[in-house]
Amino acid sequence: MPTKRCYYEVLGITRTSDDGSVKAAYRKLVLQYHPDRNAHDPETEVKFKEVQEAYEVLREPGKRQRYDRYGHAGMSDGAMGPGDGGDAMSDMVSDFFGGIFGGGGGKRGGRDVRVEITLDLEEAYRGGRKSVNIPRKEKCGDCSGSGAKPGTKIVKCKQCGGQGVILQGQGFFRIQRTCPYCSGRGQTIPDPCRSCQGVGQKEVSVPLEINIPAGVENGMRSRVQGYGESAAGGGAAGDLHVFFHVLDHPFFQRDGRDLACEVPITFSQGALGAEVLVPTLAGKPVPLRVTPGQQSGDQIRIPSWGMPEIGSGRVGDLIVVIRVETPRNLTKRQEELFRELAGMEETEVSPQRKSFLDRIKDFFTGGEAEGATPASADAEKDKKKQRGAK
Repeated sequence: MPTKRCYYEVLGITRTSDDGSVKAAYRKLVLQYHPDRNAHDPETEVKFKEVQEAYEVLREPGKRQRYDRYGHAGMSDGAMGPGDGGDAMSDMVSDFFGGIFGGGGGKRGGRDVRVEITLDLEEAYRGGRKSVNIPRKEKCGDCSGSGAKPGTKIVKCKQCGGQGVILQGQGFFRIQRTCPYCSGRGQTIPDPCRSCQGVGQKEVSVPLEINIPAGVENGMRSRVQGYGESAAGGGAAGDLHVFFHVLDHPFFQRDGRDLACEVPITFSQGALGAEVLVPTLAGKPVPLRVTPGQQSGDQIRIPSWGMPEIGSGRVGDLIVVIRVETPRNLTKRQEELFRELAGMEETEVSPQRKSFLDRIKDFFTGGEAEGATPASADAEKDKKKQRGAK
């Protein structure tokens, strides 16, 4: 027969560990090795039983003192029979795993409800309130949520004794399972309510106004406690989780609390400078000064005309990207003026353009060093040599 491991070693604690440390170690290990998380794994099932056995001894001062004095020899089946702390152990595991794996007796909380709210960028900028219909389950009015036909009673489950769980195994090796006869409720309904078919709930659509914080971003979510589904059997209602989806805007692009947009200007505005009006999400255009010589792609930042930041009171900036448009469909007079301007540009070349033209020249000539002979000159020399040879 294999030797049992030390209970302190099983839980990863020492003999001087206090009750809080024992309980914390147990919670961690029982979650790690729970059968519902490790289906079809015999090794973890053995470890789970081992952890339960160790905790059932070390959690109680009397048993722990006896174990410290006599070791495993002092832990007989008689000392740890089904009535020796077994119910408390069941309650502890039931409470810990009831909300995770669906097991456990007692009243369960209602399910959470998720709803998605779609906003345009203007709505996200302003914030406010928006009415939505929330589909959820609410308590049946005919049976007051009990699931039993009016005038009838709910009875305690005979299989689990109203605990909602059953223990399988013998001695130290016991596994707690959700009762299959009452689905963990601890109660059965002999005569179910006809209106809700014994569920205790009905599907409804509830109108609700959702608060939208100014500056909300795409993907943000908010939780409204107690606005989820009601709980069957009288437990606490679940929560409502609101997910915000902010649509793309045809003119503005968002980067956190900053906004960006492209503003087209004419050729003459870029060359001479001008003042243009830029639209904003506030609905009020702001003036923007374009300096003479403004180039396409230049960025101008307008402070405090971006998106508000939730919770801080700060407002981002509006970044304007300049786009100089080349004129099309010129009138005859415009064409004459541009031709006159083109003639002036050939003689009065700007430093930036001159540098560009020099780079183009170097590209086509190969960037020859001083004294190098062009290929055309070498070809002419070869022709002269051939005529001299004749």
